[in-house]
Parts: sequence; structure tokens; C-alpha cells
Amino acid sequence: MKIRNSLKSLRGRHRDNQIVRRKGRVYVINKTQKRYKARQG
Repeated sequence: MKIRNSLKSLRGRHRDNQIVRRKGRVYVINKTQKRYKARQG
């Protein structure tokens, strides 16, 4: 999992990427390509 300041560029890298808010944090998750995982802040 990468930790980034901005997830907007990461979200566009794969069409299955989703932005999810959990416990006050913003995550990018991808069910098909597991390597696209990131957290903001």
C-alpha cells in the first residue's frame, strides 16, 4: 500500500479503481488488480 498526498492521479490509472472513505481516511482500492492500493495522508 502506498501513502500519497493526492489520490486523484492514482485513481485514473485503472478503470476499476475506487475511492473509499473508511475511518476518516481516504483509500484507493481495486478488486481486480490488487496492486493498486493507496491511502491518503
